[in-house]
Amino acid sequence: MTAAKPAQRPSVPHFSSGPCAKRPGWTPQNLKDAALGRSHRAKIGKNKLKLAIDLTREVLEVPADYRIGIVPASDTGAVEMSLWSLLGARPVTMIAWESFGEGWVSDVVKELKLKDVTKLTAGYGELPDLSKVDPASDIVFTWNGTTSGVRVPSADWIRADRQGLTICDATSAAFAQPLDWAKLDVVTFSWQKALGGEAAHGMLVLSPRAVERLETYKPAWPLPKIFRMTKGGKINEGIFVGETINTPSMLCVEDYLDALNWGKSIGGLKALIGRADANTKVIADWVAKTPWIDFLAKDVSIRSNTSVCLKFTDAAITSLNGDAQSDFVKKLVAMVEKEAAGFDFAHYRDAPAGLRIWCGATVEAADVALLTQWIDWAFVEAKAQLAKAA
Repeated sequence: MTAAKPAQRPSVPHFSSGPCAKRPGWTPQNLKDAALGRSHRAKIGKNKLKLAIDLTREVLEVPADYRIGIVPASDTGAVEMSLWSLLGARPVTMIAWESFGEGWVSDVVKELKLKDVTKLTAGYGELPDLSKVDPASDIVFTWNGTTSGVRVPSADWIRADRQGLTICDATSAAFAQPLDWAKLDVVTFSWQKALGGEAAHGMLVLSPRAVERLETYKPAWPLPKIFRMTKGGKINEGIFVGETINTPSMLCVEDYLDALNWGKSIGGLKALIGRADANTKVIADWVAKTPWIDFLAKDVSIRSNTSVCLKFTDAAITSLNGDAQSDFVKKLVAMVEKEAAGFDFAHYRDAPAGLRIWCGATVEAADVALLTQWIDWAFVEAKAQLAKAA
């Protein structure tokens, strides 16, 4: 059995969950004003870095008394800075339901070797019982599980009168999902996710409570230079006005500025969230009429609107072992990629076999709809090959 190929391809066939699709209409010409060959400590460099911070605050609607810094090593660097600089002052609750959250658990237990650690975990497609979080402890969690397609539905489970800090990895949530700033003390993300920026730069947002911890607590372990946020026991304010710890790429800075200005021009945070929601609705409508595919997350309230994760439900696929299911996914995705109709939408290597389609704001809903048509075609072709090989 064969199927006819769709008549159209997505205009932008990029559906990777990071680096993500560039914003609509992007061309290299948008970066013509980049401060190339100039020092990031020169006036032009400082001004652009400060502007990146200011626009981040405006578009992401960060409170005025929260500090925003550009830090090394993408979201990973921003999270590690937070863990190594802030934890150890009180017990810690680690919350994980996918691979990146599990990575932070491993760092805290195996590298920092903290003893008073409570782990709340759940499998792919589910959330742990958040009612078990101890408000007296520091809390570390991801807002949106990039590899599982599961997000927290809100921050209602975080106590307003908590004693500990909340450290939130929001890298695939920022600019696509509403963040409850009053409940968050540390927020991290990277440019290459929801705004389609370039890699290697992280963003660190600190509440006044987090700054107080930095100025009153000194970890028992030494901190590498790129993790240090204080000088003489006081917060290093320079980091939060664009005086970066190490040298940033001014080309990447220009690209981030372009993405922020685009986000601002279309209506800011509300519009960005709306675009991601609209893209995800295209997937939901397709799933509703397609008997062999479903969301990995059963509960609609916790489904991501950025890293949308799907599983196959067809008996011919589910009856295969894990490796064989992964091979089926690879074959299907390769068929679509060969046609230049969609790239990088297979499951994450540690996640259950299936599809992961990025639906953030830089993606067009029309392109998502066209991708689903190509997946329909590839599914029929790949399943026929599977039956022939049996």
